[in-house]
Amino acid sequence: MSDDKSSNDLAEDRTDLAQDRTDWAEDRTLMANERTFAGWMRTGLAAVGIGLGFNALFGKLEPAFLPKAIATIFILLGIGIFFAAQRNGCAVHTRLQAHKAEPLQTMNMQLIAGFMAFGSASLAVGIWLMDF
Repeated sequence: MSDDKSSNDLAEDRTDLAQDRTDWAEDRTLMANERTFAGWMRTGLAAVGIGLGFNALFGKLEPAFLPKAIATIFILLGIGIFFAAQRNGCAVHTRLQAHKAEPLQTMNMQLIAGFMAFGSASLAVGIWLMDF
């Protein structure tokens, strides 16, 4: 009888350890999701920076609207990347449950992406309003 109890205890210990490993993996995945979100936000900022740089370097190109249009395309690409990053980051976050980790809340991801998009859109408007 004691052998049965010890084998049941051993099986329960294995189950507990497996659950702990699963919880840790879920926390690591949430942290990786935040790093991925940050990486995509940097990529979006790079696209906006390329647009601003293009306009600064080739602002005197003829016809005058061409450098502004190309810069705007890059800025819009950056805005699209911001929204894709928050959409994907929030989707992963809602599928997983944090155990010991304290991940970034989905609302914060949405606010960060929204402010970045608003700032980028403001830059695009500013580019078109310059020299008028």
